[in-house]
Amino acid sequence: MKAWLNQIPEEERANYNRAGFSAPLAMGKSPVLIVVDVTMGFCGSPGLALHEAIEQYSSACGPASWEAMPRIAALIDLFRAKGWPVVYTLSDANSTPYTGRATKRSRTTNVGYKPGFNDFPAEIAPNENEWVLAKTKASAFFHTPLPVYLNRLGVDTAVICGVSTSGCVRATTVDACSYGYYTFVVDDCCFDRSHFAHCANLFDMNAKYATTVSLEELSALVEPPEGAVSIRTKA
Repeated sequence: MKAWLNQIPEEERANYNRAGFSAPLAMGKSPVLIVVDVTMGFCGSPGLALHEAIEQYSSACGPASWEAMPRIAALIDLFRAKGWPVVYTLSDANSTPYTGRATKRSRTTNVGYKPGFNDFPAEIAPNENEWVLAKTKASAFFHTPLPVYLNRLGVDTAVICGVSTSGCVRATTVDACSYGYYTFVVDDCCFDRSHFAHCANLFDMNAKYATTVSLEELSALVEPPEGAVSIRTKA
């Protein structure tokens, strides 16, 4: 059983299953990878404890981000090798006076965006031909041209990773489901400043809006072992 699923009480897992939640989705034929907000402002510098990362950037998630980073890089490489599109998101640092914040959180320190906030770690930096989407709210879909872009590409499946699991990843996942995409969240390629929130939100997204898979499980879905029956067909 997945480590995050172990954090959910057994009785609650059983009741969700009885109610028909958590049924797995099949992937479509044209996926996109959405890398949500994996910038220095949400990570902090490598080697910092969480409280130190928060001193650097008040939104940073610290060690959890750097633990997930190699897997996020491998996920991006998988999509690039397949020739599938990769979309990166970041916070629109110039929008706050006009649109407000993405969440209700009050920034008592590091008000605004410090230099380097929206820089991508070198390990997962976008290529020149990959779209970097600035967003003003938690969801990558909210008042952005992302749906138009994905429709133009014929995308039918959204694979989502990044930060935070309980915030922008969740909001993007709910909206991806609402737009009708087969939606997958890659659990070990997501991170959060709260382990509890990370686990609870993976459980809830998997129950209602997406199929939650590991990088290894996703790799098996898109590259089935020889002789295996591929499930990359519409459900």
